[in-house]
Amino acid sequence: MSSSKPSEETGDKIVQFHELGLDDRILKAIAKLGWVEPTLIQEKTIPLILDGKDVLVRARTGSGKTGAFAIPLIQKILSSKENQQHQQTTGLILAPSKELCKQIHEVFVSLTTKCSREVKCLDISPHVELSVQKPLLAENPDVVVGTPARALQHLKAKNLNVKKSLETLIIDEADLMFSFGYEDEVKTLLSYLPTVYQAILASATLSDDVLSLKKLVLHNPAILKLEEPALAPPTQLTHYTLSAEENDKAAILYALLKLHLIRGKSIIFVNTVDRCYKLKLFLEQFGISTCVLNSELPAESRCRAVTQFNSGNYDIIIASDEKALDEPQVPKEKIGKRRKDKESGVSRGIDFQFVANVINFDFPLDINAYIHRTGRTARGKNEGTALSFVSVRERPTMEVVEEEIKKQYNQDNLFKTYQFKLKEVDGFRYRAKDAWKAVTRIAVREARLKEIKQQVLNCEKLKSYFEDNPRDLQSLRQDKALHTVRLQPHLKDVPDYLVPPSLRSIMGIGRRKRKFDREAAASGASAAKSKYQARAANPLIAMSLGKKK
Repeated sequence: MSSSKPSEETGDKIVQFHELGLDDRILKAIAKLGWVEPTLIQEKTIPLILDGKDVLVRARTGSGKTGAFAIPLIQKILSSKENQQHQQTTGLILAPSKELCKQIHEVFVSLTTKCSREVKCLDISPHVELSVQKPLLAENPDVVVGTPARALQHLKAKNLNVKKSLETLIIDEADLMFSFGYEDEVKTLLSYLPTVYQAILASATLSDDVLSLKKLVLHNPAILKLEEPALAPPTQLTHYTLSAEENDKAAILYALLKLHLIRGKSIIFVNTVDRCYKLKLFLEQFGISTCVLNSELPAESRCRAVTQFNSGNYDIIIASDEKALDEPQVPKEKIGKRRKDKESGVSRGIDFQFVANVINFDFPLDINAYIHRTGRTARGKNEGTALSFVSVRERPTMEVVEEEIKKQYNQDNLFKTYQFKLKEVDGFRYRAKDAWKAVTRIAVREARLKEIKQQVLNCEKLKSYFEDNPRDLQSLRQDKALHTVRLQPHLKDVPDYLVPPSLRSIMGIGRRKRKFDREAAASGASAAKSKYQARAANPLIAMSLGKKK
């Protein structure tokens, strides 16, 4: 087993992309993406794949695994094109969710902007009729991306034939393949592949499922287990905890958002779908627009939500991180449970971009869930913050998680206490209490039905239209109000008397409006400095989260 430490720690020179023997067209696409230098996993993995070795890659979420296998695969295809006489599918990429398939496809499209005629990639994960994708597969795209179930359907229908042409098989998020119920599909799918091909497994953990896949797929592989923590280092990712009982969580979140103490793009995690909609309807009453993301929504809606969030259409997503998604699926014979989409995953796989904050409204159920949630921020070289609301009931779990993470970093006081004085925002508390009670079970049920029906209609009626008019897709926002709770317009505004005295001067409350003059403009720098000093002196503001990207 080979393992590596970051080049900065060992003193080794960081290898640059142009030193990896890549085609100029790939280097231009990488530069256009703004990738300055390879991540550690890319630096170690790309040469091994280019040498034709089977590889098992274990690296934390956000470490650049997709680029680590996409770049060398594109390079191999470009090299083989020089001697290739017929167009054929040489690469097959399997991922456990439609969202991740879409993300991988987008990375390939971005990396082939300068060689799009030579390298073609097709995502077959969308659930459309097989006949719709059959003519696209008949063109023999160089790379096919899909879930194991979808790929197997096309293989059985003989729409996809790679028995003689396949050279590279890649399985991403390998540790989720079997837990998403794909064990039978993967084993059957392998019978449709040639006897000799290069295989790459990419995973965040080396679980028993990954080791089982390794035996099935890999032959004498090079194993890269990077010696790095599961999360970004403390210099990049800051962990906060905030003691809050169930009755106070909503009030604190409302105050943090309305007082702009949480800045930048944020993902709020809860533990159930019902809590998703309850929190959305609660914030909706105060004019705070959010988007809900869970496994009950159609795949197209989930992908569109992530795309719109990444493009800046809205700043807050409320996601359910259900334990069921990490366990084997319930057999279809059982009745009475709501139907979940096993090809959906929120805390794993999906590439949320430039997330400033992860807020655990409900504390994660275990250490793995905490790592996967907080892995949505501080990705690449960006900074991020994780804020966890912790009730008395959740504190034992939080202490276990804290101890585990301390061991990884070998550092005490990793979890900082977020200094929030609830007494200073009693006015917010009273408003929040009434608004939280207004979100009844009936309102939540109606909101779930309304959201699902609306998204299904959007997907069916507008799909073809938006394919022809991609710019108009922006008009179909995912953060629209559901209106299943009576809205009171006055709640959208925050009266001056609700703002804590320590924040009023900084927020400009109580100041007389005056006309613009040059003296005021000239004193802008000193005023900004004074505001910063006042902000730093007040613990409520000094701990404000998120940095604008």
